[in-house]
Amino acid sequence: MAITAQMVKELRERTGAGMMECKKALEEAGGDMEKAAEILRKKGIAKAEKKASRSTKEGIIGAYIHMGGKIGVLVEVNCETDFVARTDEFQNLVKDIAMQIAAMNPKYVSREDVPEEVIEKEKAIYREQALASGKPEHVVDRIVEGKLNKFFEEVCLLEQTFIKDDSKKVKDIITEAIAKLGENIRVARFARFQVGVES
Repeated sequence: MAITAQMVKELRERTGAGMMECKKALEEAGGDMEKAAEILRKKGIAKAEKKASRSTKEGIIGAYIHMGGKIGVLVEVNCETDFVARTDEFQNLVKDIAMQIAAMNPKYVSREDVPEEVIEKEKAIYREQALASGKPEHVVDRIVEGKLNKFFEEVCLLEQTFIKDDSKKVKDIITEAIAKLGENIRVARFARFQVGVES
């Protein structure tokens, strides 16, 4: 099947990938638009993983105020260059992350940030609950593991379901931005304030 300029343009608009990458993906997928998008997505994730170790010294601090000034969020999101920090895509990502924090009230950025004593305490509670409900000992560990993952999805920003698209997690939208912008991106820290609520 001949790959037309229109097909390349359409795929580029959908994925944000470069012209040559789109053309190659379409050729590889035999002109199938969905398959080509999937190929680009996989390559993008692979590229993003390679960039994960690169240092992020630039970025911006985003602010978001919600509910007539009742909830406020400050978030620092880092990237590699000032050039990327000034792009609309990066600034929109920071805004989306700040809105996520305002709406979902995470306590930590990632699983790695959750203190060990908090994890141990949660595990003990889940184990107790499972045993109290009469579950056999050999399935208790699996239940504890499952509940712990659920806990991380609630309290860790990167693990949360993205408020604008529930088919993705916050870490997925960051990975997509890394693939699109070509730089490592990292949420450094955030603070969420709510009137009348001690943080």
